[in-house]
Amino acid sequence: MTRTLRRPRGARLALTGALLAGLALLSTAGPAFADDPSASASPAGDEAGPTEAGTTFRTATALEQGQSGTAQASAGDYLYWVFPADAGQRPTVEATVKLPESAARRGTSTWQVDVYDGLRRRQACMYGHQTRKAAADAASVELSCVLRPVRSWSEPWANDPLPGSYYIRLTVVDLPAADLGLPVGVEVRTSFKELGGAHDRDGTLAEPLVPGVSVASAGESGEAGEAGEAGDGGDGGAAEAPRTVATGEPEDGWASGWWTDRWLWTVGGGVLAALAAVFGYSLTRGRGRPAHVPPGV
Repeated sequence: MTRTLRRPRGARLALTGALLAGLALLSTAGPAFADDPSASASPAGDEAGPTEAGTTFRTATALEQGQSGTAQASAGDYLYWVFPADAGQRPTVEATVKLPESAARRGTSTWQVDVYDGLRRRQACMYGHQTRKAAADAASVELSCVLRPVRSWSEPWANDPLPGSYYIRLTVVDLPAADLGLPVGVEVRTSFKELGGAHDRDGTLAEPLVPGVSVASAGESGEAGEAGEAGDGGDGGAAEAPRTVATGEPEDGWASGWWTDRWLWTVGGGVLAALAAVFGYSLTRGRGRPAHVPPGV
């Protein structure tokens, strides 16, 4: 009597199902992190943004991520705002300048928006209308600048965008002398696209490029020592308060630097490779003769 060895179909079906589930997981992981609209920063509720602008880097008005700011100024002024940007984000800056009545103007004007990082290095725009000319009868002019993706780390000699503060500078670069000082209304807006781990680098900064952070840390660490020295006498003068910059941080805090969605791809790829190896072995192994069946039967 001959016996036939039946291969377990349940194990093969389970392996096939796990393989298909893993492929579905990896096929949807990318869009979930890169293109999901909910991942982009949005304005915080209906809270009104600031209604003034700074006139230098040191007095720049702080904006939260996704927040708008307005200001009333004079043609020829330099206007500054500052906002935070973190690794894996691609910031976009938009500005609208409402010009005075055409009857009060003498000619065309050219406006420009620039973006600088925490080291005050001017950052190039990937695309957008960074500089635009307004006709003598134009009511407003629209400007925009889409920055390169912010990286978690870069070579010291490179000019890559890094996590930290980013300054917006808006001004007119060409204007008839008779139009200097005319009142203008300005609105700036910031938006962000989350790109996930596609632009990550193997390295992180010790701290984001936020001016004033290092000074504040040094002042706080030395405050206790200075208080101890003045505690037993002397004038007892208080230590000078550390200088800090009036800018915030992303809503979820600065990135820790080690977790990105590339971990999902790495782990998922390893699991799929293991499942594929087991499934392939189950398909290609020999049928083998049972040990208890004598030869020739």
